[in-house]
Amino acid sequence: MALPPRPLLVVYSGGTLGMLPSAAGLAPGGDIGRRLDAALASLPPARRADLPPYELVETPQPIDSSTATPATWQALAGLIAAQHSRQCYTGIVVLHGTDTLAWSAASLAYQLQGIDIPVVVSGAMLPLEAEGSDALDNIEAALRFAAEPGLKEVVVCFSGKLLRATRTRKWHTQAADAFTSPNYPLLGELVDHRPVLYPSRGLAEQQRGAPRFELPDYAGNSVVRIALWPGIAAWQVAAWLEPSTVQGALLEVWGGGNAPDDSELLGVLARASGEGKLLAALSQCPHGGIEIGHYAAGRGLADAGVLSADAMTPEAAFTKLVHLLAQPLDDTERRRRFLTALAGER
Repeated sequence: MALPPRPLLVVYSGGTLGMLPSAAGLAPGGDIGRRLDAALASLPPARRADLPPYELVETPQPIDSSTATPATWQALAGLIAAQHSRQCYTGIVVLHGTDTLAWSAASLAYQLQGIDIPVVVSGAMLPLEAEGSDALDNIEAALRFAAEPGLKEVVVCFSGKLLRATRTRKWHTQAADAFTSPNYPLLGELVDHRPVLYPSRGLAEQQRGAPRFELPDYAGNSVVRIALWPGIAAWQVAAWLEPSTVQGALLEVWGGGNAPDDSELLGVLARASGEGKLLAALSQCPHGGIEIGHYAAGRGLADAGVLSADAMTPEAAFTKLVHLLAQPLDDTERRRRFLTALAGER
C-alpha cells in the first residue's frame, strides 16, 4: 500500500491576510486554521481536490509585520529549521505581513542556505474575508509552489508570480501585484492554476549545496541605513557611524556608485571601516547595479573600504550585513562573504 503524501507546513506569522477589524483598525486576528479551511473550501471542486495537504502552526504572537525586527527573523528561521529537521514536510509556506515581507524572506534565505525543500513566503494586501481579497489566490498559489520538488530555496509568491527571496521588493502600497524583482527574472508563475517553474533560474541550477543552516544570535546587532542626499555633511554621516554600538552600515549612493568628493565625509567612512565596521553601498536607482570607482566621484568610496552591493536589493543587502555581523568571523572573512553570493542575492 502506498504511503500517503507528506504534507506541507503552513506557518502563520500574522499580517493583513489574517487581520480582522477592531476599534483601532485592522489588527492580527485569531482562529486562522478554521478561517483558512473555510476559504480553501470555497475554491471550485476540481482545484480544491488536488491541493496538497498541509498542517498549520502559528508563531507565538502573530504580528503586524511593521513591528518585525531581526529577532523576529531569527525566531522564524529557528522554527522552520526545527520543523525541517523532522523531515516530514515536502515544503513550507510562511504567511507574513507585506510591509516587511521582503526583509524577512531575504533573512530566511541567508539563515537557511542550501535548504532542500521549498520555503514559500506569501501574504495579502487585503484580509482573508474582505470583499475582493487577494488572500485566497495567494494562499492557493503558495501551496501549489511549495509542493514542487524542483524548487529548493526561499522564495516569495505573490499575485501568481514566484520571485527569489533575495531579489524581491515591495513595490506598491495598494496594488494586488505589489512585489517585484527588479534585477532578476521570475522563477515561475501560476498558469491556469498550475505552478510553472522556469528552467535554469533556480538555485538548484546555480549555487546550492547541502543544507548549511546558519542561525546566529541577532540580538544586539546594530546596522544602520544611510541614504545620501545632495549637501549631506560629514558630521551627519558621523552621527550614524561613530557610536560604538554600530557594527555596519548600508549606504545608498547615486547612479552607478557615486558619492560626494568630500574629504571629511570620506574620512568618516574610512575611520569606520578601519574600526572593523562593515560598510556596503548600493544605488538609489532600483534597477541596475553599481561599480564603485568606475567614475572618479566614486573612487573615494573604494579607498574608504566601502564594499559594492552590486545589484542587490536594499532588503537583501541590509539583512546580509545583519547576518554576517552576527557570526564570529574576522573582518576579512566578513568582507569576503559579503562579496560572495550566498543565496542568489548577487
